[in-house]
Amino acid sequence: MLSEERHKLILEKLERESVVYLNDLVKYLNTSESTIRRDLTALHKAGLLKKVHGGATSLKEISINTTDDIVENRQSLNIDEKLKIAEYAASLIEDNDLVYIDAGTTTELMINFINNTKAIFVTNGIVHARKLIKKNCTTYILGGELKLATEAIVGVETVNSLRKYNFTKGFFGANGVDIERGFTTPDVKEAMVKNEALHRSKKRFVLCDKSKFDEISSITFANIKEAKIITRGLENNRYKHETEILEVES
Repeated sequence: MLSEERHKLILEKLERESVVYLNDLVKYLNTSESTIRRDLTALHKAGLLKKVHGGATSLKEISINTTDDIVENRQSLNIDEKLKIAEYAASLIEDNDLVYIDAGTTTELMINFINNTKAIFVTNGIVHARKLIKKNCTTYILGGELKLATEAIVGVETVNSLRKYNFTKGFFGANGVDIERGFTTPDVKEAMVKNEALHRSKKRFVLCDKSKFDEISSITFANIKEAKIITRGLENNRYKHETEILEVES
């Protein structure tokens, strides 16, 4: 294969995935490690990518989201994908689990599929709590400040009320997922609650449709390695190098 053709394939892969790994490129292009290193060096010098240890990253400017869209605007986005993710997440709940369910549109959909009334549920979502009690689930709602945009209870008081719990499983939403920046959300008060609840959960799951990947919001609430990701149709395989991905079948 000519170097020009390899360069084209490397840049196309980088466009799709934002990061390329040396070992992956050796297999992808069926060539030697030394050849790939030379290719990456040439492309770096040409200003077409940034060579880093073990691979290369895209030169695209990072965009950071600093605002939360209201719940009504987010509920219908990627609905089919969210329903599949939600159904799978609900299937993980077992008898006698103490479950934390984070506020969010996909975690709310998850409740539609919960059939286990022998588990106990704690949530900071107003709508989530109402739906759970209608299903005859034992439900506790956290105290604190009510945030209108996400209909979530947030802030220092909410964090304090979490400190008595030790959850067997926690299910979380996120506005963005990025390998370097982790799981993110725009609001610092909401991030505080997510962080506390996640670290009080023995098993941690973040529910993400594919639109959330490679997106960054202003506040990181957890490292990418700290939770399993439940998703569907993930096109960017680089995340599988960083954490466990539970991919829902179509």
